[in-house]
Amino acid sequence: MPEIFSIAVFEPLQGKEQEALEALRGLIGLLAEKNYSRDSLYRDRTSRRYLDLRYWSSEKARQEAHEDPEVHNYWARLGNLVRIEQVFETFDPIEL
Repeated sequence: MPEIFSIAVFEPLQGKEQEALEALRGLIGLLAEKNYSRDSLYRDRTSRRYLDLRYWSSEKARQEAHEDPEVHNYWARLGNLVRIEQVFETFDPIEL
């Protein structure tokens, strides 16, 4: 099964950047530990905007993550620490 590529664009709320990064480390670690996904996190040099690039292991792994209470706990926590600008759920690879 091919990986599924997703992108989340967000900004930490004022004064919450370190707490947000701590929560993200926990979430990304949990997702990797359970083999749901692998992530890369980037910060824009000119703003407070972050990009989380996520490669879901499969559609099944993504569904399992969405039903996992441990994952939900991190998402709920992050909901109080960041402002989501945009989420792109699924990109299809293009062969050149």
